Amino acid sequence: MTALEPDVEDLLRTLAPQVVGVLTRRWGDFSAAEDAVQEALLDAASQWPVEGVPRSPRGWLVQVAGRRMTEQVRSEQARRRREELVAGQVPADRRSAPGADAEAEDGSGQDDTLTLLFLCCHPVLTPASAIALTLRSVGGLTTGEIARAFLVPEATMGQRISRAKQRIKSSGVPLRMPDAAEWPARLDAVLHVLYLIFNEGYASSTGARLRRVELSREAIRLTRAVRAQLPGDPEVAGLLALMLLTEARGPARTGPDGELVPLDEQDRTRWEADAIAEGVALVTAALPRGPVGPYQVQAAIAAVHDEARTAAETDWPQILALYGVLARISDNPLITLNRAVAVAMVEGPAAGLALLGDPPPAALAGHHRLYAVRAHLHELAGDREAAVADYRAAAHRTASLPERHHLTLRAARLAAGPEDPHRP
Repeated sequence: MTALEPDVEDLLRTLAPQVVGVLTRRWGDFSAAEDAVQEALLDAASQWPVEGVPRSPRGWLVQVAGRRMTEQVRSEQARRRREELVAGQVPADRRSAPGADAEAEDGSGQDDTLTLLFLCCHPVLTPASAIALTLRSVGGLTTGEIARAFLVPEATMGQRISRAKQRIKSSGVPLRMPDAAEWPARLDAVLHVLYLIFNEGYASSTGARLRRVELSREAIRLTRAVRAQLPGDPEVAGLLALMLLTEARGPARTGPDGELVPLDEQDRTRWEADAIAEGVALVTAALPRGPVGPYQVQAAIAAVHDEARTAAETDWPQILALYGVLARISDNPLITLNRAVAVAMVEGPAAGLALLGDPPPAALAGHHRLYAVRAHLHELAGDREAAVADYRAAAHRTASLPERHHLTLRAARLAAGPEDPHRP
């Protein structure tokens, strides 16, 4: 397969859920539609770099995937006809294959991505299965990326996604936006999916790119679409605020050679002021509405960081207090890691290390972020040997090449001795 240019890869990722939505709406079979679209994407990945991107890439994918659906239905009908012939039960009349017009470009121009998002988050699925399926079908994340987000083995996640697709197929759920009464049962899963898609875009868990901007931007676009449906929901506003306030730092996260730049070393003049202003306004308006949820609290934490003119002016006591609130309403291991850093900045690195525990929570055992945070706290405490060991352990465990390079370089500089120019 010819290597894809980033813009073609981004285009395919954006179009895939739209095409799945078109075929699911026409044929009523989500699982088969997704399989057909995956085959069409493979065809596009091999043909477009050679022949050029077609004038209507969405229509091209609908046409090719529609042919696959037609072939699948005809094959299935032929199999059933053979079985009925053997049983002497062939009906006198036959309808043509449903969806036979799927080869034609979808003329509606309708973007089914948001509808597909809600289909995947249907209550027939457990929340964990719904989120995993949506990340795969709407977010375009690989099974390995999703597994890392959930801190579970890849094989386990693969089985979870497969079972979820079968549940959707057997339920016969139509592709449509839920009505007002159905929103509450799906909203938590929808927001969590968008949150994870954004995170994977902002800090890619694998590969050579530090950021996958197409993912974070699509997450922001879809969150805006959800907010248009629920303009008064404070958690939807909180999630959008969190994304904007975080994405605003994106331009400063990489150096001239694409290297990772930590938050406390970033050139804050490169942060996007308009995104920060919008994010601050959103979270400021959402918090008084109540009840306060985890996305609003995380957005408030991001706002404190973004409003500090320099790293030294960061209001760490306020951030620590907000993490205390967050831990009470939505505690999880990754929140514990971030809270440990806040504790270290207010009460000292020893207190932060104590919060991580020895041994650490089982869900974090072996996770590279645990070692990265511990290394940072050991470095703050002046324990160079422990910091070097943990930086190296973190570098060994991450699948992100820019992050691995950053952690390895950090360890090397510390190991070099007191003349380290990177940190006093």
